[in-house]
Amino acid sequence: MPWLRMLAASAVSTVLIGASAVTTAAAPDHRGVRDSVHTAGRVKAAGDVLQYSWPGVYFEGRVRGTGVGVVLDDPAADYDVQVDGATVATLVTPGRTTHWVRGLREGVHTVRLVKRNDTPWSTSSFGGFVAAPGGAVLARPAARSRQIEFIGDSLTVGYGNLSTSRDCDSEQLRRTTNADVSYGALTARGLDADYQINAYSGQGMVRNYNGGSPEVNYRTFYDRALLNVPGDVWHNPGTWRPGLVVVHLGTNDFSTPVNPGEPWTEESLAAAYRSAYSGFLEKLRKRYGAATTILAVGTGPFAGHVEHVVRERNSAGDRRVRTWPLDTTGLDHAGCHWHYSARDHRLLADRLTAFLADLPIRW
Repeated sequence: MPWLRMLAASAVSTVLIGASAVTTAAAPDHRGVRDSVHTAGRVKAAGDVLQYSWPGVYFEGRVRGTGVGVVLDDPAADYDVQVDGATVATLVTPGRTTHWVRGLREGVHTVRLVKRNDTPWSTSSFGGFVAAPGGAVLARPAARSRQIEFIGDSLTVGYGNLSTSRDCDSEQLRRTTNADVSYGALTARGLDADYQINAYSGQGMVRNYNGGSPEVNYRTFYDRALLNVPGDVWHNPGTWRPGLVVVHLGTNDFSTPVNPGEPWTEESLAAAYRSAYSGFLEKLRKRYGAATTILAVGTGPFAGHVEHVVRERNSAGDRRVRTWPLDTTGLDHAGCHWHYSARDHRLLADRLTAFLADLPIRW
């Protein structure tokens, strides 16, 4: 497979796809955003908004009436707005706005907002859902009993998965990346699980794509809620206790040859990867406890290293670390820059779901 490219960051103008007006005259429900929406993502309260950075973060609410407003401040990311299970609008870099969905039948409606792409250089802000005049924001939906955390790079983000060609410029890449139809999101929704997609394009366990930005790697950012804030730490409110964590890191470490000037040989890179991977699994085990199943994804040139680390963990007594040998048979890699297409993500979700059926996961 040709080398995978890192996600480029640049600003674009605001575009609205979908039939609905956009205004700026609205305020969040008086009870506060956190009390009126359900989210499983890594968010931080900042006054009357929730801030976040990771892709695939979603917010769910319930509204009575004929319209619902979505309060946002985001100059970089794209969103889907879903009402009663159907996507009614796609917001492209909406900026600071309230997007209104009007003309709903009178009654109670579920509304879901989901961040489609990864914008690690920017902080996103959500100010809640608001009801049209005469309506009301109702109690937030209940959290799901199952929780899954997906850890990875662009392949887990859903990088360019809606693209109709492999050759993409930065604009096409941003518009065609949709974490909501990634294999992780599809798997979780099929299992009726809440989920986090803590994935960062271009990052590796120890080495990033083509040796770029050697001063950081995925592990530098994992603990953060706000990826562009050095030293930021997400504080688990106590509600995030995943029964399953899926780790898919290694493509960027090994997809390109070591360049002159990099501090690696093939052997030292492999050794550093295995050591860091083992330490990362230990960190996850300490964070989530002995009951959580950790699934380490192995494929391509790093599959053997992943299997080696998992065998060591199993030999040390940690039997809830397993390997998923990701089967790429039949994938078309038709997304941007040879990434998984939306079709590929559906196939992988089906394969992962079937694999999970045989695991003794403690949901």
